[in-house]
Amino acid sequence: MIPSFRSRTAIPLDTQTAGAGHRGRGRHTVLAAFLAFGMALGASSIAHAADQPFDAWLEGVRAEARQKGISDATVQAALTGIQPIPRVIELDRRQPEFTLTFQQYLDRVVPQSRIDKGRRMMAEHKALLTRIEGQFGVPARQIVALWGIETDFGRVTGGFKVIPALATLAHDGRRSAFFRKELMDALQIVDEGHIDAERMLGSWAGAMGQNQFMPSSFRAYAIDYTGDGKRDIWTTLPDVFASIANYLSRVGWKSDQTWGRVVRLPAGFDAGLAEKKARKTIPEWQALGVRRADGGDLPARDLPAQIVLPAGAGGPAYMVYDNFEAILKWNRSTYFAIAAGTLADALGKE
Repeated sequence: MIPSFRSRTAIPLDTQTAGAGHRGRGRHTVLAAFLAFGMALGASSIAHAADQPFDAWLEGVRAEARQKGISDATVQAALTGIQPIPRVIELDRRQPEFTLTFQQYLDRVVPQSRIDKGRRMMAEHKALLTRIEGQFGVPARQIVALWGIETDFGRVTGGFKVIPALATLAHDGRRSAFFRKELMDALQIVDEGHIDAERMLGSWAGAMGQNQFMPSSFRAYAIDYTGDGKRDIWTTLPDVFASIANYLSRVGWKSDQTWGRVVRLPAGFDAGLAEKKARKTIPEWQALGVRRADGGDLPARDLPAQIVLPAGAGGPAYMVYDNFEAILKWNRSTYFAIAAGTLADALGKE
Protein backbone atom coordinates (compact mmCIF):
# COMPACT_ATOMS: atom_id res chain seq x y z
CA MET A 1 0.00 0.00 0.00
CA ILE A 2 2.49 2.51 -1.14
CA PRO A 3 1.05 5.92 -1.98
CA SER A 4 1.70 6.79 -5.59
CA PHE A 5 0.32 10.10 -6.76
CA ARG A 6 1.06 9.65 -10.44
CA SER A 7 0.31 6.14 -11.53
CA ARG A 8 -2.50 3.99 -10.27
CA THR A 9 -1.05 0.92 -11.92
CA ALA A 10 0.86 -1.16 -9.40
CA ILE A 11 3.94 -3.11 -10.41
CA PRO A 12 5.15 -5.95 -8.17
CA LEU A 13 8.00 -4.88 -5.96
CA ASP A 14 10.46 -7.39 -7.38
CA THR A 15 10.27 -5.72 -10.80
CA GLN A 16 10.96 -2.16 -9.67
CA THR A 17 12.63 -0.15 -6.98
CA ALA A 18 10.70 -1.01 -3.84
CA GLY A 19 7.87 1.41 -3.36
CA ALA A 20 7.79 3.07 -6.74
CA GLY A 21 4.32 2.00 -7.70
CA HIS A 22 1.07 1.33 -5.73
CA ARG A 23 -1.38 2.25 -3.62
CA GLY A 24 -1.35 2.79 -2.94
CA ARG A 25 0.50 -0.27 -1.35
CA GLY A 26 -1.24 1.32 -0.58
CA ARG A 27 0.84 0.09 -2.01
CA HIS A 28 -2.99 -1.67 3.03
CA THR A 29 -2.74 2.28 4.07
CA VAL A 30 -6.03 2.87 3.09
CA LEU A 31 -4.84 4.58 0.10
CA ALA A 32 -7.95 5.35 -1.83
CA ALA A 33 -8.21 8.90 -0.58
CA PHE A 34 -4.50 9.76 -0.65
CA LEU A 35 -4.48 11.64 -3.90
CA ALA A 36 -7.62 13.58 -3.11
CA PHE A 37 -6.30 14.36 0.33
CA GLY A 38 -3.00 15.65 -0.98
CA MET A 39 -4.65 17.84 -3.58
CA ALA A 40 -7.09 19.26 -1.05
CA LEU A 41 -4.39 20.62 1.22
CA GLY A 42 -4.07 24.40 1.22
CA ALA A 43 -1.07 25.60 -0.72
CA SER A 44 0.10 27.75 2.18
CA SER A 45 0.14 24.82 4.61
CA ILE A 46 2.29 22.80 2.21
CA ALA A 47 4.78 25.46 1.27
CA HIS A 48 6.17 26.44 4.65
CA ALA A 49 7.92 23.14 5.46
CA ALA A 50 10.44 23.31 2.64
CA ASP A 51 11.03 27.01 3.33
CA GLN A 52 12.74 26.11 6.61
CA PRO A 53 16.16 24.48 6.95
CA PHE A 54 15.66 20.81 7.75
CA ASP A 55 17.17 21.01 11.24
CA ALA A 56 14.92 23.93 12.21
CA TRP A 57 11.90 22.19 10.75
CA LEU A 58 12.78 19.03 12.67
CA GLU A 59 12.64 20.94 15.95
CA GLY A 60 9.00 21.67 15.21
CA VAL A 61 8.40 17.98 14.52
CA ARG A 62 9.98 17.07 17.85
CA ALA A 63 7.77 19.57 19.65
CA GLU A 64 4.63 18.29 17.95
CA ALA A 65 5.53 14.69 18.77
CA ARG A 66 5.93 15.53 22.45
CA GLN A 67 2.60 17.38 22.41
CA LYS A 68 0.99 14.20 21.07
CA GLY A 69 2.30 12.26 24.05
CA ILE A 70 5.23 10.55 22.37
CA SER A 71 7.98 10.03 24.91
CA ASP A 72 11.11 12.12 24.91
CA ALA A 73 13.17 8.92 24.72
CA THR A 74 11.47 7.94 21.46
CA VAL A 75 11.74 11.44 20.04
CA GLN A 76 15.45 11.55 20.79
CA ALA A 77 16.16 8.04 19.53
CA ALA A 78 14.16 8.36 16.33
CA LEU A 79 14.82 11.97 15.33
CA THR A 80 18.40 12.57 16.38
CA GLY A 81 21.01 12.74 13.65
CA ILE A 82 18.67 12.21 10.72
CA GLN A 83 19.04 14.11 7.47
CA PRO A 84 16.98 14.31 4.27
CA ILE A 85 17.53 11.39 1.92
CA PRO A 86 18.13 12.67 -1.64
CA ARG A 87 17.26 9.28 -3.13
CA VAL A 88 13.76 9.50 -1.61
CA ILE A 89 13.11 12.82 -3.34
CA GLU A 90 14.51 11.43 -6.58
CA LEU A 91 12.19 8.44 -6.45
CA ASP A 92 9.23 10.62 -5.55
CA ARG A 93 9.87 12.89 -8.52
CA ARG A 94 10.58 10.11 -10.98
CA GLN A 95 7.69 7.74 -10.44
CA PRO A 96 7.10 6.32 -13.89
CA GLU A 97 3.93 6.79 -15.82
CA PHE A 98 3.26 3.13 -16.44
CA THR A 99 2.04 2.22 -19.91
CA LEU A 100 1.57 -1.53 -19.55
CA THR A 101 -1.51 -2.99 -21.17
CA PHE A 102 -3.80 -4.95 -18.91
CA GLN A 103 -2.53 -8.27 -20.23
CA GLN A 104 1.10 -7.20 -19.82
CA TYR A 105 0.36 -6.14 -16.28
CA LEU A 106 -1.42 -9.40 -15.46
CA ASP A 107 1.41 -11.44 -16.95
CA ARG A 108 3.93 -9.53 -14.86
CA VAL A 109 2.05 -9.56 -11.57
CA VAL A 110 0.60 -13.08 -11.80
CA PRO A 111 3.28 -15.18 -13.53
CA GLN A 112 3.24 -18.93 -13.14
CA SER A 113 6.32 -18.68 -10.92
CA ARG A 114 4.37 -16.58 -8.41
CA ILE A 115 1.45 -18.97 -8.53
CA ASP A 116 3.78 -21.91 -7.88
CA LYS A 117 5.53 -20.13 -5.02
CA GLY A 118 2.21 -19.04 -3.55
CA ARG A 119 0.97 -22.62 -3.51
CA ARG A 120 4.11 -23.70 -1.71
CA MET A 121 3.60 -20.94 0.85
CA MET A 122 -0.02 -21.95 1.38
CA ALA A 123 1.00 -25.56 1.96
CA GLU A 124 3.82 -24.57 4.30
CA HIS A 125 1.59 -22.33 6.44
CA LYS A 126 -1.67 -24.21 6.00
CA ALA A 127 -2.57 -24.64 9.67
CA LEU A 128 -1.95 -20.98 10.52
CA LEU A 129 -3.74 -19.68 7.45
CA THR A 130 -6.73 -21.95 8.04
CA ARG A 131 -7.02 -20.68 11.60
CA ILE A 132 -6.84 -17.03 10.52
CA GLU A 133 -9.33 -17.62 7.71
CA GLY A 134 -11.77 -19.06 10.23
CA GLN A 135 -11.39 -16.11 12.58
CA PHE A 136 -11.58 -13.27 10.07
CA GLY A 137 -13.66 -14.76 7.26
CA VAL A 138 -11.06 -13.94 4.61
CA PRO A 139 -9.84 -16.83 2.43
CA ALA A 140 -6.27 -17.97 2.96
CA ARG A 141 -5.69 -17.74 -0.79
CA GLN A 142 -6.59 -14.03 -0.78
CA ILE A 143 -4.28 -13.34 2.15
CA VAL A 144 -1.40 -15.09 0.39
CA ALA A 145 -2.18 -13.38 -2.92
CA LEU A 146 -1.82 -9.91 -1.40
CA TRP A 147 1.32 -10.98 0.44
CA GLY A 148 2.75 -12.25 -2.82
CA ILE A 149 1.94 -9.20 -4.89
CA GLU A 150 3.06 -6.69 -2.28
CA THR A 151 6.47 -8.14 -1.38
CA ASP A 152 6.88 -11.43 -3.26
CA PHE A 153 5.97 -13.29 -0.07
CA GLY A 154 8.20 -11.16 2.13
CA ARG A 155 11.24 -11.24 -0.14
CA VAL A 156 11.28 -7.54 -1.11
CA THR A 157 10.07 -5.23 1.64
CA GLY A 158 12.15 -2.09 1.03
CA GLY A 159 15.46 -1.01 2.51
CA PHE A 160 14.77 2.56 3.58
CA LYS A 161 14.56 3.60 7.22
CA VAL A 162 10.96 4.67 7.44
CA ILE A 163 11.28 7.63 9.81
CA PRO A 164 14.04 9.46 7.86
CA ALA A 165 12.21 8.71 4.60
CA LEU A 166 8.94 10.13 5.93
CA ALA A 167 10.74 13.12 7.42
CA THR A 168 12.32 13.77 4.02
CA LEU A 169 8.93 13.76 2.30
CA ALA A 170 7.24 15.74 5.06
CA HIS A 171 9.87 18.49 4.82
CA ASP A 172 9.90 18.46 1.02
CA GLY A 173 6.77 20.58 0.71
CA ARG A 174 4.91 18.77 -2.05
CA ARG A 175 2.79 16.62 0.26
CA SER A 176 3.97 17.83 3.63
CA ALA A 177 0.77 17.48 5.66
CA PHE A 178 0.11 13.91 4.55
CA PHE A 179 3.63 12.67 5.21
CA ARG A 180 3.93 14.61 8.47
CA LYS A 181 0.89 12.74 9.77
CA GLU A 182 2.42 9.44 8.66
CA LEU A 183 5.65 10.44 10.42
CA MET A 184 3.76 11.05 13.65
CA ASP A 185 2.08 7.66 13.31
CA ALA A 186 5.47 6.03 12.73
CA LEU A 187 6.84 7.66 15.89
CA GLN A 188 3.80 6.43 17.80
CA ILE A 189 4.45 2.87 16.58
CA VAL A 190 8.01 3.06 17.85
CA ASP A 191 6.85 4.58 21.13
CA GLU A 192 4.42 1.71 21.65
CA GLY A 193 7.30 -0.72 21.38
CA HIS A 194 6.29 -2.61 18.25
CA ILE A 195 9.67 -2.02 16.63
CA ASP A 196 12.62 0.28 17.16
CA ALA A 197 13.38 3.11 14.77
CA GLU A 198 16.53 1.50 13.39
CA ARG A 199 14.70 -1.67 12.35
CA MET A 200 11.61 0.10 11.01
CA LEU A 201 12.38 -0.46 7.34
CA GLY A 202 10.17 -0.05 4.31
CA SER A 203 9.78 1.63 0.95
CA TRP A 204 10.96 5.11 0.09
CA ALA A 205 7.38 6.31 0.67
CA GLY A 206 7.06 4.72 4.11
CA ALA A 207 5.14 1.51 3.35
CA MET A 208 6.35 -1.07 5.82
CA GLY A 209 6.75 -4.76 6.34
CA GLN A 210 5.70 -7.82 4.43
CA ASN A 211 2.26 -6.40 3.72
CA GLN A 212 3.46 -2.84 3.04
CA PHE A 213 1.26 -0.92 5.45
CA MET A 214 1.71 2.80 5.74
CA PRO A 215 2.04 3.82 9.42
CA SER A 216 -1.57 5.02 9.56
CA SER A 217 -2.77 1.67 8.22
CA PHE A 218 -0.56 -0.13 10.69
CA ARG A 219 -2.18 1.72 13.55
CA ALA A 220 -5.66 1.05 12.20
CA TYR A 221 -5.38 -2.55 11.06
CA ALA A 222 -2.20 -4.33 12.18
CA ILE A 223 -2.77 -7.26 14.56
CA ASP A 224 -0.67 -8.74 17.35
CA TYR A 225 -1.76 -12.28 16.56
CA THR A 226 0.92 -13.97 18.65
CA GLY A 227 0.02 -12.00 21.77
CA ASP A 228 3.58 -10.93 22.49
CA GLY A 229 2.64 -7.27 22.75
CA LYS A 230 4.08 -6.33 19.35
CA ARG A 231 2.37 -5.98 16.00
CA ASP A 232 5.27 -7.25 13.96
CA ILE A 233 4.56 -7.10 10.22
CA TRP A 234 8.27 -7.30 9.43
CA THR A 235 9.25 -10.76 10.67
CA THR A 236 6.28 -12.48 12.37
CA LEU A 237 4.12 -14.24 9.80
CA PRO A 238 1.11 -14.76 12.09
CA ASP A 239 0.98 -10.99 12.55
CA VAL A 240 1.47 -10.41 8.80
CA PHE A 241 -1.32 -12.78 7.79
CA ALA A 242 -3.74 -11.65 10.50
CA SER A 243 -3.12 -8.00 9.66
CA ILE A 244 -3.97 -8.59 5.99
CA ALA A 245 -7.10 -10.49 6.98
CA ASN A 246 -8.13 -7.84 9.50
CA TYR A 247 -7.72 -5.09 6.93
CA LEU A 248 -9.97 -6.80 4.38
CA SER A 249 -12.49 -7.80 7.03
CA ARG A 250 -12.70 -4.26 8.39
CA VAL A 251 -13.22 -2.69 4.97
CA GLY A 252 -16.12 -4.95 4.16
CA TRP A 253 -14.97 -8.38 2.92
CA LYS A 254 -17.94 -10.77 2.77
CA SER A 255 -17.02 -14.34 3.59
CA ASP A 256 -19.88 -15.86 1.60
CA GLN A 257 -18.84 -14.30 -1.71
CA THR A 258 -15.98 -14.38 -4.16
CA TRP A 259 -14.40 -11.23 -5.62
CA GLY A 260 -15.49 -11.75 -9.23
CA ARG A 261 -15.12 -13.92 -12.30
CA VAL A 262 -14.30 -13.77 -15.99
CA VAL A 263 -17.48 -13.59 -18.06
CA ARG A 264 -18.54 -13.72 -21.70
CA LEU A 265 -20.48 -10.75 -23.01
CA PRO A 266 -23.16 -11.01 -25.68
CA ALA A 267 -22.71 -9.48 -29.11
CA GLY A 268 -23.64 -5.81 -29.04
CA PHE A 269 -23.17 -5.48 -25.29
CA ASP A 270 -23.38 -1.84 -24.18
CA ALA A 271 -19.86 -1.11 -22.92
CA GLY A 272 -21.22 2.07 -21.38
CA LEU A 273 -22.73 -0.05 -18.62
CA ALA A 274 -19.20 -0.90 -17.51
CA GLU A 275 -17.98 2.68 -17.83
CA LYS A 276 -20.89 3.89 -15.71
CA LYS A 277 -20.26 1.15 -13.13
CA ALA A 278 -23.84 0.03 -13.44
CA ARG A 279 -24.84 -2.33 -10.64
CA LYS A 280 -27.35 -5.03 -11.47
CA THR A 281 -28.17 -8.32 -9.84
CA ILE A 282 -26.60 -11.45 -11.28
CA PRO A 283 -29.98 -12.60 -12.70
CA GLU A 284 -30.37 -9.20 -14.39
CA TRP A 285 -26.97 -9.58 -16.06
CA GLN A 286 -27.99 -13.10 -17.07
CA ALA A 287 -31.11 -11.67 -18.70
CA LEU A 288 -28.90 -9.28 -20.69
CA GLY A 289 -26.98 -12.22 -22.12
CA VAL A 290 -23.92 -12.23 -19.86
CA ARG A 291 -22.58 -15.75 -19.26
CA ARG A 292 -19.74 -17.53 -17.55
CA ALA A 293 -16.48 -17.67 -19.48
CA ASP A 294 -17.33 -21.20 -20.66
CA GLY A 295 -20.76 -20.11 -21.86
CA GLY A 296 -22.65 -21.56 -18.93
CA ASP A 297 -25.30 -19.78 -16.90
CA LEU A 298 -24.26 -17.36 -14.20
CA PRO A 299 -24.87 -18.27 -10.55
CA ALA A 300 -28.49 -17.79 -9.54
CA ARG A 301 -27.70 -15.75 -6.42
CA ASP A 302 -29.41 -12.38 -6.20
CA LEU A 303 -26.18 -10.43 -5.61
CA PRO A 304 -25.35 -6.96 -6.94
CA ALA A 305 -22.55 -6.99 -9.49
CA GLN A 306 -20.75 -4.80 -11.99
CA ILE A 307 -19.06 -5.48 -15.31
CA VAL A 308 -15.44 -4.34 -15.52
CA LEU A 309 -13.57 -4.03 -18.83
CA PRO A 310 -9.94 -3.41 -17.79
CA ALA A 311 -8.70 -3.34 -21.40
CA GLY A 312 -11.74 -1.55 -22.80
CA ALA A 313 -14.45 -2.83 -25.11
CA GLY A 314 -13.39 -5.96 -26.91
CA GLY A 315 -10.99 -7.04 -24.15
CA PRO A 316 -11.55 -9.45 -21.28
CA ALA A 317 -14.65 -8.88 -19.18
CA TYR A 318 -15.13 -9.45 -15.47
CA MET A 319 -18.21 -9.56 -13.31
CA VAL A 320 -17.21 -8.24 -9.89
CA TYR A 321 -18.93 -8.25 -6.52
CA ASP A 322 -18.64 -6.40 -3.22
CA ASN A 323 -15.34 -8.08 -2.36
CA PHE A 324 -13.78 -6.47 -5.40
CA GLU A 325 -14.54 -3.13 -3.77
CA ALA A 326 -12.81 -4.35 -0.60
CA ILE A 327 -9.64 -5.07 -2.60
CA LEU A 328 -9.90 -1.63 -4.19
CA LYS A 329 -9.77 -0.11 -0.71
CA TRP A 330 -6.38 -1.79 -0.37
CA ASN A 331 -5.23 -0.40 -3.72
CA ARG A 332 -7.38 1.80 -5.96
CA SER A 333 -5.98 0.33 -9.15
CA THR A 334 -8.48 -1.79 -11.09
CA TYR A 335 -5.54 -3.71 -12.57
CA PHE A 336 -4.25 -4.46 -9.09
CA ALA A 337 -7.62 -5.61 -7.77
CA ILE A 338 -8.17 -7.98 -10.69
CA ALA A 339 -4.64 -9.32 -10.36
CA ALA A 340 -5.11 -9.91 -6.64
CA GLY A 341 -8.33 -11.80 -7.29
CA THR A 342 -6.85 -13.73 -10.19
CA LEU A 343 -3.83 -14.83 -8.16
CA ALA A 344 -6.07 -15.85 -5.27
CA ASP A 345 -8.20 -17.97 -7.62
CA ALA A 346 -5.11 -19.63 -9.04
CA LEU A 347 -3.80 -20.41 -5.55
CA GLY A 348 -7.11 -22.05 -4.72
CA LYS A 349 -6.80 -24.55 -7.55
CA GLU A 350 -5.04 -27.88 -7.13
